Parts: sequence; structure tokens; C-alpha cells
Amino acid sequence: MPRIGTNPSRGKKLDFKPPRVTVAVLVYEPHEAGYFQHRMAVTRLTLESILANTPRPYELLVFDNGSCPEMVTELETMQAAGQIDTLILSRHNIGKLNALWRIAQVAQGELIAYSDDDVYHLKDWLDEHLKVLDAFPNVGAVTGFYIKQRVGMSSGKTLEWVKTYEEANPQLVERGNLIPPKWEEEYKINSGRDDARYQSEIAGLEDIVVTYNGVPAFVSAHHFEMMLPKKVMTETLREMLVEGWSDQLMGRMVEFDDRIDAKGHLRLTTFKQTMRLLGNVIDAEVAAIAKADGIETISSPHETQPKGLISRLARHPKARNLLQGIINRLYGLLHQEGR
Repeated sequence: MPRIGTNPSRGKKLDFKPPRVTVAVLVYEPHEAGYFQHRMAVTRLTLESILANTPRPYELLVFDNGSCPEMVTELETMQAAGQIDTLILSRHNIGKLNALWRIAQVAQGELIAYSDDDVYHLKDWLDEHLKVLDAFPNVGAVTGFYIKQRVGMSSGKTLEWVKTYEEANPQLVERGNLIPPKWEEEYKINSGRDDARYQSEIAGLEDIVVTYNGVPAFVSAHHFEMMLPKKVMTETLREMLVEGWSDQLMGRMVEFDDRIDAKGHLRLTTFKQTMRLLGNVIDAEVAAIAKADGIETISSPHETQPKGLISRLARHPKARNLLQGIINRLYGLLHQEGR
């Protein structure tokens, strides 16, 4: 068929300019049962907290890693409403590393503020992250909620830099137990750790706060939520995905952290807590914070723990395997293709 007229876009220039920051969230909800029973509400709250507490301009990029139809519909609705700028839907779960690689390739910003789909973004989180990233030299990652255990993980080069800096500026480095107990309690609850496990993980570690160019920050970072230069992210993932693909569903994220550290990039956490790890339920305190931010949500109900015979059976390995087999069978029957 012959062309009629001239393409009206010919010769025109873009009015759009890419923002400095891409806020990226990786979503995965395979079904709405068991561990994922409340995931829709948790993921929705993660995205709503970004929308409520992040000043424009930024790009909100969401990568769905093979979620159930209900989650996909929710994300498509948010994009249609103009809340999500870039939505990538994968029919299959392609694993975390492969998804991160694709996020890095598509992101418009020179900085990527990544988080899992269970992180609440508090007010001023973006400004606080940028403040650290812009003040310190050669930053590889900045996170918004401090985890003491991470001082002993993927922080070697940062600790070396601190030691040298401290020799010349002893008044600008503080060491000791510097965080409020509430931060530790939040982390233990939302990561499912008991006190014995937590104490074993932090044994011998101290908090370190460094002030540089007038900006204080804790030493260490983690991969649950991080702002990093896109260049650092792509270079690191390229090294890890030698063949362009990983066959692992999860894992290797500590290796990702280690490689950023090995390159000599600083790994830091904002002095002010700017994130809350949600876990797989919404507790009453976070629901109250969300309400104050103008976000309507409800805390997830906590079922009462079974007692007596049921409790003993639930703890018995063979009984647990049998019950899990029944659950898997029922789930398969409920989700048979072709129905």
C-alpha cells in the first residue's frame, strides 16, 4: 500500500529528558497462598510509598518476574493510571540476576534506586540517599536502613578507606554501639530472626559512622534496597553473567555486594533511617506510618499459633512433609491449566 503524506514526527526533537534517578522495583508473587498470602498488599504498599514520598522527576520502573495474573492485572492498572512509568512483564520467572540485568539495560536514569517488593520508602528517602552519594567519593551503593551484620560483609574496601580517613580526621569517625535498639528489633522481626541468631551474626562488630563533607553515614550497605550508579550495576552484573545468563532462581546477591566492594566502591547507609523492611506482612506500626503519609492500608492479620497435637504435628518433619504435599497437590488442582 502506498504511503499517504509524511510522518508528522519527522524532523521533530524530543521534549522528554531522562530523569537522573530510576526507581526500580522487582516484583514476584507466584500465587496468593502460604508465604505469598499477603504479598499483593505488601507490594502495593511498597509502590504506594514510592509514589507518596518521592518528589518528581524520577522514573518508576517495575519488573514483574512471572507473577500470578492477579498481580499482573494490578500492575497494569497502576501503569494505565500513570503511576508506573515503565512496566516490564515476564511470563516466566527468569531469576533475580537476569531480571536485574534487564532493569539496568532499560533504566533511563544514571542512578538506579533499586528495592525488592517488600520495602517501605519513608519521607525524604531520595534526598537522604542522594546526599550521601553526592558527598562521598567513589560510592558504589547507598542503602536506607542499617543492618549491623553487614559491617562484616562486603565492606572490606570501605573499612580500609575509613581507616585511612580516620588517621587524618579522627574527629569525623565514631565507633561503638550507635544505633537505637528499635532498629535491631525491626530487623529481627521483619527478617524472621530470633535473638540468638541475630546476636551470633553481629558478634564482635561495631557500628561506624563517618562524616564526609558535612554528611554523616553508616559504614556498610546491602542489596535488599540500594541506590547505585547504573555504570556500577551494569559492570558488576556483566562480570557475573559471563555467558549472559544465570540458571539460578535466586542467590549470588552477596557475591554482587562482594564484587562492588572489591572494586573499591564505598558501601554506605544513610544516617537517618529512610526505609522499613516489610517482610511478607504489614504490621500495625507500618500501617499507621502509611496512613500518616496519606496511604490507606490495613495491617495483615496474624493467625493464632496452633497448640497441642496440631502444634506437635506441624513441627514433626514427616508430618510437615505430608502436609506440604497435600498443600501442593491442592494448589495444583486449583490451578490446572485449561480450566
